[in-house]
Amino acid sequence: MSSNNFSEVVQLICNEDSRYDKGAYYFLRHALDSTLSNILEREKSEKPRHVTGQELCEGIKEYALDQFGPMAGILFKNWGITRTEDFGQIVFNLVEYGIFGKTETDSIEDFTKVYEFEEVFEKPFRPQKPLAFNHSQSVSNPT
Repeated sequence: MSSNNFSEVVQLICNEDSRYDKGAYYFLRHALDSTLSNILEREKSEKPRHVTGQELCEGIKEYALDQFGPMAGILFKNWGITRTEDFGQIVFNLVEYGIFGKTETDSIEDFTKVYEFEEVFEKPFRPQKPLAFNHSQSVSNPT
């Protein structure tokens, strides 16, 4: 599929369903490519295969953290994505327009609570220990 066709379809989807920013659709397309590539590498295979919803969510997580690090969660929020179910909505929007395919067993529920965004995209980047101030230490006054 040409990128022009993809862009046109994304525009149509966003006109009908404004919950997610266009960037989310482009990101998801790249994340799917990355996920499939990683699966083929792990399985030492050259033959592409179907990617499940759970595999895609895990691949999205890896790709987002690799590409955006601690900014991934903030970027997802800006795109309207706050849970793995949102990835499923985006995927099924693309399925509806014939961009992505699905099998008989694929379902939107495959994307339900695969992981918690706070645990994956926020918590690992918080300081482990707050800085402690020892009140017994006095700061000298230069007067």
